[in-house]
Amino acid sequence: MFESLSSRLGKVFEKLTGRGALSEADVTDALREVRVALLEADVALSVVKEFIGRVKARAVGAEVIKSVSPGQMVVKIVHDELIATLGTKGTELNLSAVPPVVILMVGLQGSGKTTTSAKIALKLKKEKKKVLLASLDVYRPAAQQQLQILAGQAEVGSLPIVMGEMPVAISKRALDVGRKEGYDVVILDTAGRLHIDQELMAEVAAVRDAAKPTETLLVTDAMVGQDAVTLAREFNEKVGVTGIVLTRIDGDARGGAALSMRAITGRPIKFLGAGEKLDALEVFHPDRIAGRILGMGDVVGLVEKAMETLDQEEAERLAKRMEKGKFDLDDMRKQFAQVRKMGDLKGILGMLPGIGKMAGALKDANIDNKMVARQEAIITSMTKAERRNPDLIKASRKKRIAAGAGVEVQDVNKLLKQYQQMADMMKKVGKLGQKGLMRHGIGGLLPPGMKFGR
Repeated sequence: MFESLSSRLGKVFEKLTGRGALSEADVTDALREVRVALLEADVALSVVKEFIGRVKARAVGAEVIKSVSPGQMVVKIVHDELIATLGTKGTELNLSAVPPVVILMVGLQGSGKTTTSAKIALKLKKEKKKVLLASLDVYRPAAQQQLQILAGQAEVGSLPIVMGEMPVAISKRALDVGRKEGYDVVILDTAGRLHIDQELMAEVAAVRDAAKPTETLLVTDAMVGQDAVTLAREFNEKVGVTGIVLTRIDGDARGGAALSMRAITGRPIKFLGAGEKLDALEVFHPDRIAGRILGMGDVVGLVEKAMETLDQEEAERLAKRMEKGKFDLDDMRKQFAQVRKMGDLKGILGMLPGIGKMAGALKDANIDNKMVARQEAIITSMTKAERRNPDLIKASRKKRIAAGAGVEVQDVNKLLKQYQQMADMMKKVGKLGQKGLMRHGIGGLLPPGMKFGR
């Protein structure tokens, strides 16, 4: 989501950090470029003015002049102010009310409310909460059935559909069922419109008054751009919003909505949604997002994602094989499967520090989730003997494997080359052992003559 903004800011700060001393004119010029980058990222003008004002007040003071590295200090100030703009920590859902706690989902049609409702339900289920989903969208064809199907996929409760029942009545019935059947949380998915109108606001307000929600979450597409400000202000003033969920952050959004909506409403961004899968929901951490924007990455988030999705037993088995210097194509296939479980590849790469500088190269590399699936398919097309002993794979076998996987022979060759490189590295790990790795470091794995920074 922040790829373009991150790239622009990275170039600005490279100029600053490359200098030994900074004048007020240097800082002013840099902040002018930051201002343009933020505006191009669809951040609201009022938010940009306030942000630049705060940064400048700190950046031209003694805090920067007296620092050992003025350029780095300016980057730190921008980082701190980004966090302040994005909000503070502690944005988890408030579930402290008497059960069933009501979560009201609001937003325009097409923003991803229904899918997000199911995503939040799945998250709460993993936290040992008993959740009931109820659709109040009586206007969009099959909207109620859609939520019912998603509830089944998340394995949470779903309020039975009563045809002809109106939203306020549905919300009252959902609460009644929630109380009688011991649900911890009731999530009400309201209807949306293609644009904000009086009828929509009146209906949502009526549901709010009947259900008295603990949380009212505004779900909005991260790609709405400047319209995010109007949308957030209207819903907050007319309905009262306690938090924001940004969806489709894996798309081509410029990121301005995240900065604008939080600053305009004063309400925290609670979740980010990426993709249609029900587990594609992450808790919003302002400090980590600020790090991503400035190209610092989100290593903590990456580790957390890995811990949630990776098979610990499989990882330990592979580690033991590595110690023995063993690594075959079956091991490689299992690694690919583990990577795919972590989700969108571009999203994962975006969490790595310094990746903004490589944005162009990554785009040219055409990295997508299908690439890993394709590599898995190539290995699956091989026989067990071929996977154990890749030396068996000659020209005729490559043709058969390529045909079985629906790829070209050159794709098979690329995979085998990649495997050989990984296998060579694993053998080095086995030879070095744990003590050797600690003594030689990562450099011990590199080919002779290769050093860091070259």
